[in-house]
This record gives sequence, structure tokens and C-alpha cells, in this order.
Amino acid sequence: MPIHSFRFKTRVLFFLVALCLGHATLWAQSPELPLQELLRRRIEPGGVPAEMFAGGERLYASVVLPIFYQRRDYRPAWIKGDEPSSQVESLLRVIREADREGLRPADYHLVDIETVLSEIRQTQEGRKQLKLDRLADLDLLLTDAFLILGSHLLSGRINPQSIDPQWFVNRREADLAQVLEEALKANQVEMALNGLLPSHAGYARLRKALAGYRRIAANGGWPVVPEGAQLEKGDRNDRVLSLRRRLAREGFLDDEDGADARLFDEALERALRKFQGKYGLEVDGVLGPQTAKALNISADERVRQIIVNLERWRWLPQELGLRYILVNIASFNLDVIEKGQLVMDMRVVAGKPYHRTPVFSGRMTYLVMNPYWNVPARIARKELLPKVKKDPAFLTKESIKVLEAWGPHLHEIDPARTDWQAVSPSSFRYQFRQDPGPQNALGRIKFIFPNQFDVYLHDTPSKNLFARARRDFSHGCIRLEKPIELAEYLLKDDPKWPPAKIRATVTGGVAVEQIVRLSEPVNVHLLYWTVWIGQDDLIHFGPDIYDRDRALDAAMQAPPPRA
Repeated sequence: MPIHSFRFKTRVLFFLVALCLGHATLWAQSPELPLQELLRRRIEPGGVPAEMFAGGERLYASVVLPIFYQRRDYRPAWIKGDEPSSQVESLLRVIREADREGLRPADYHLVDIETVLSEIRQTQEGRKQLKLDRLADLDLLLTDAFLILGSHLLSGRINPQSIDPQWFVNRREADLAQVLEEALKANQVEMALNGLLPSHAGYARLRKALAGYRRIAANGGWPVVPEGAQLEKGDRNDRVLSLRRRLAREGFLDDEDGADARLFDEALERALRKFQGKYGLEVDGVLGPQTAKALNISADERVRQIIVNLERWRWLPQELGLRYILVNIASFNLDVIEKGQLVMDMRVVAGKPYHRTPVFSGRMTYLVMNPYWNVPARIARKELLPKVKKDPAFLTKESIKVLEAWGPHLHEIDPARTDWQAVSPSSFRYQFRQDPGPQNALGRIKFIFPNQFDVYLHDTPSKNLFARARRDFSHGCIRLEKPIELAEYLLKDDPKWPPAKIRATVTGGVAVEQIVRLSEPVNVHLLYWTVWIGQDDLIHFGPDIYDRDRALDAAMQAPPPRA
């Protein structure tokens, strides 16, 4: 072979080898294109996969994550060139601070993300070729972390109806794949996630309280008050000393130089009354069984209670309305809010534990003055029928009419001509209807926001119940302490219903049922918070009357549900 021909072929071969080496070096330094193909292969099989994994870690955003990558043609989201983008650290900052919201950073792949990042740094320091599989793992873990954390901040970690069928809320929604895409383009990942948090002031105040109670728990909590007999002012023993230390630890009692620590004095009584008011107990200044039980709930348990109530805040719609009525079932209280300001509040009576008031939102459209009470069949059979059998004059005394048949063909019958002893709950075919008047079970006014539960707000003749600390006595509806005042507020812009006319209508002699339409519907939110920040800007704890905290706390401890 001629020498010049050999040299030519050698040069061509050298050029091709160099070209190949150049491509290999390029892929090692700029892996985005092959990484894009790798992401496609890992996401595409089976369409939307039932389960996905990255580096052995399960991915939870199994629906939204594929959509996100499909929209961007499977281009990596967090890898620029051959290294993680600056937005990775922004995301990690939010994840590390998720515990401020009562969420667990570990649920968002924090350990696995940090492990992959460490591997990448070690690889770069050793000047070794990057492994595309680990880059793909990192990209998928980061995307899944953003989408799951974003979902939890936006609408809660738990679907409330998965643990409580009586919880109906309009949770906030957003296209999280689009939120992530826009955040990456603008380099504002941290801002985008923080923007998903509830904007309600009550949420922010409760989050601040969580930090305070965590500090107390981290410092050992508070001492236990030993079991023993009831204590009150004037008593003297070692349990008084324990009580004094317990109340001081939570800030109800200042250290008093020269005070007899074993004496239940006036200062200790005042401190105990404050504690009882804060924890929804009877405020009597006496250390009885219920107060002792509340005192000995640990700081760690109170932290968990705050966390589950932060979760409930995340279940709320973003906008409650410019003017709305908010009933906290667990605190037995109603607030009327207008343009962010409290304009009225009152005590309420809520449903018994076996007649739970459901959690939902509605729109009040009208009220009824001097209403009839059409007794629900269940109440008539189980509660009123035994009273009729015991006292044949019961129905007449209570102004309750007896109607036979149901529907449009009802006709009144004389209760005295019915053999009630022969009537059983299964053979009961009557309808009871109580006439309007002061003894009507609904009082003089009821407020209607149509709903599937047939729940409404109403007056009550049993005014004495509002003096109780715990007020779960109804069959599910909400009884109001100040119904006339609420009616006056709702009709304040209606010239046909000045306050004097409202009061004359509901307190006059002859009670005639009258429907009054509201000129503008009002949002009504029936909620359930066992921890809240009051108008005094202090944290308050209420009884978990429906035992809902425990179920939610257990659900919060489980791995994140798939989204």
C-alpha cells in the first residue's frame, strides 16, 4: 500500500475516533438529551402507571407527575447541563421547613434527595462520569416532592371523607403541574409553594402557636398533677404544689415570692379559672376530675392536636365570602364575619355525639319567623312516642298536632281517640307537628341554608343550656343564643323589616309562620376545630366531642396517600 494512502486512512480513522470521543465527552458533560430519553422510557410504559419508583423510593404523584413531564416532552426539570439547578436548594428549604405547617419533611423524599445530591458531588469531585440513572432518580424525586408537598399545602394531606363520612368541604384546587412549570421558568419554586398555603389569618396564628407548644414539649413539657380528691380555694397539701407548678409551666401563674406553695390561694384559683376557660371546661376554679384530666394531657399531645387542626384549615376553600357565618361545632360558638371583621358572636348548641352535626358549607337564603316544627319521624317514634304513652296529655301540653298519612293528603286527628299503648315504633304511621309559639322546639326563628342534611340554625326555648361549657345536646341542628340579633343583622338593609317589626313579629301574641327572603344570600360554614385562636388572640382548646382528632392524627402518621 502506498504510504500516502495509508496516511490518509489513518487520518480518517483518527478523525472518526476523535469524533466519537467528542460525543462521549459531550454526553458526560451535558446529559440533558439522553436524560430526556431516559425519563421518557421510565414514565411512558403503561400510560399513567399505578406505581412509580425512583432509586427504590415510591413516587406518590402518580397522576400529575406523568402529565407534568408529558407537557414538557420529558425534558428534565431540575438538571441543567450536568448538575442540579439552583431551584433544587429552594425546594429543599421549603421541604425542611414543612414541619412548621405540621407536615413531615421526610414524607417529601428529603433523605433520598440529599443522598443523590451527595453522590453527585462526590462524582464531580472525583471527576467521574455522571450516572444518568441517578440523575433521572433525582429529577423524579424532586418533581414528586414538589407536587405532593404542593398538594398538601393546597388542600391538605388527608382527604377528610376518607376518615369521616360526615365531613363535606370544598377543598381548594389548582393545576399543580402548571404551577411547577411556571415556578421553574421564573426561578420562584419557594414562592410558588408558599403561595399555596391558606391565606386565612387563623391559620397563620395557629401555626405560630404550634411553634410555641413545640418549645414547651422540647423542654420537657409540664409536670403531672397526681390523682386525688377535689381541691378548691383554702385547701393545703402537696397536690396544690403540683397544681401550682403545672399552671406556671404553661404561663397561667407567675412565680410568687413569699407565697405558700402548698396553699390553694386566690391567685391559684384565678390561674385555674383561666386554664378552664382556655380548655373549654366549666369555669369554677375547682380542681375536679375533668379539670385534672385536661391538666394532665401532655404537651406532646397538645402539639398533635394543633397539627390536626392546621390540617383542617387546609381543607377550607380559599374564599369564605365577604360576609359569612362561621360555626365552630367543637367550640360551640358562632361568629359573623364581614369584610374580615367580627361583627357578632354567640354561643350555640351542637349535635350530640350520636346525632353529629355534619361539616359542610351552604348559602343562607331565607329565614322563617314563628316556624312550625315538623317532627322528624325518627324523633317522633323513638323519643316522643314513649312520652305520649307515659302521659296521654303530653301532645296537648306541648301544642303538638297529630297528622295522619304523609304528603299532600295530611289530615289532623284527635290524639285522645288514639290507643297509643297499642302503637309501636314499627307501626307508627303519624306525623307530629308542633305549632308556632314560645314552647316550639325551634323557638321563634329558624335560618335556612338548603342542604342535604336538613340542618339549619334556630332559636330554642331551652335557654339554660347556653350556660354550660359543653353544649352538645341537639339532634344535629345548631341552636342559637341570640337568634333575634342575628335576624336583625341579616335584615338590616331590608326596609320592610326594621328591628322593631322583627321583635314584634316573634314576641307578639298570635304566632303566625312567616317566610322572609334575604336580599343577598350569606355563606354559612359549619366547621370542627378543637384548637383555635380566639378573638383575645390566645390559643384555645375544646373537647373533641365527636372523637375526630384521634382518627385524623392516625391518618397523619401514615405514609402520604397517592395523588
